[in-house]
Amino acid sequence: MEWKELLIRYGELSTKGRNRNAFTGRLRDNIRYAFADLPKFQIITERDRMFIRPNEQETMDQLIERLPKIFGIQSFSPVASCSLDLEDIKQTAVKVVESLDRADKTFKVTVKRSYKPFEMETNELQQYVGSHVLRNFPEIRVQMKKPDIDLVVEVRRDAVYMMAQVIPGAGGLPIGSNGKSILMLSGGIDSPVAGYQMLKRGVRLDAIHFHSPPFTSELSKEKVMELAEKLSRFGASVKLHIIPFTAIQQEIQKQIPSNVSMTTTRRMMLRITDLVREETGALAIITGESLGQVASQTLESLTAINAVSTTPILRPLIAFDKLDIIKIAQDIDTYEVSIRPYEDCCTIFTPASPKTKPKLEKVEFYESFKSFDELIAEAVSEREIMMFPKKKQDKFSDLL
Repeated sequence: MEWKELLIRYGELSTKGRNRNAFTGRLRDNIRYAFADLPKFQIITERDRMFIRPNEQETMDQLIERLPKIFGIQSFSPVASCSLDLEDIKQTAVKVVESLDRADKTFKVTVKRSYKPFEMETNELQQYVGSHVLRNFPEIRVQMKKPDIDLVVEVRRDAVYMMAQVIPGAGGLPIGSNGKSILMLSGGIDSPVAGYQMLKRGVRLDAIHFHSPPFTSELSKEKVMELAEKLSRFGASVKLHIIPFTAIQQEIQKQIPSNVSMTTTRRMMLRITDLVREETGALAIITGESLGQVASQTLESLTAINAVSTTPILRPLIAFDKLDIIKIAQDIDTYEVSIRPYEDCCTIFTPASPKTKPKLEKVEFYESFKSFDELIAEAVSEREIMMFPKKKQDKFSDLL
């Protein structure tokens, strides 16, 4: 089946008021960015819907396959078109229904006749098309309320447009419509899911990862790079900051009692993240913490960690069950990467009996014997920065 255009439904964006155009404009720009590798196509933005019109069927196939990952789209439908000729309308209706799974399905026709001079009234055209479809597909039956197949026939001045398939979108808000934040990306299961949840609310991401060679391997670093790549597939680029953290962790092991060393480690990470956030213009910090999951994620631990920053800390998974997080990770294709057995810097120095209820005044007392400011500034200045998605390298570039 060759489709003429795609009809995009906004969903949540339709509830926006005077700033709706800003949201739909952001969605349009994100679609263009996400499909920059395809031949140019036309995007027509209306108040309550959007149309995408590619020039090639191959581009249409790619759009249908990849659009479900673009935030801000509630659903979309492939649309066929034909002339205003009745015989052409019948044939097109049959082709549209033929492209669907019809086994044990119910069916109805919905007619929208914006072009009033058309030769048939709305009910007349509905019966005309419906009876012809039923003669060609006796396995389906008519049902007017909540049918499995709703063949929408829209009569416009220039042509008749038909659709019968509603493909769910990712929902949420267009990425970038709610500013930028920085994601603490550990390489585990939780933090990529936290990033995904914030992308869905329209937040553009930078990501930060703490790397401690030789205690953490290059494979652990590559793992995080792959996770950043996967997050970038939802419609916006992701800048990854890789922080050299070895010197700071070694100093923590020397100066801080082992039972609160994890709290100090997290505090130093947050201080560094806050400096990078300020430098990059991000508005908040995102973590994958879930309340009570590990010792550093109790309310007491979170309070002690938060004390080093006044920046908003967004924790979209704070009340999530671990099994719920795993399910989302599997759905967004990060789970298999996250469970690769390459340790990150949070696990290599984990004490045997970490404090679950650390006292802030004691943690600050232990840290007062060593100024970490110089080490933190050095780690920020020596960070490695990468942009995702990675551009495909031209196979002839080495000859230029």
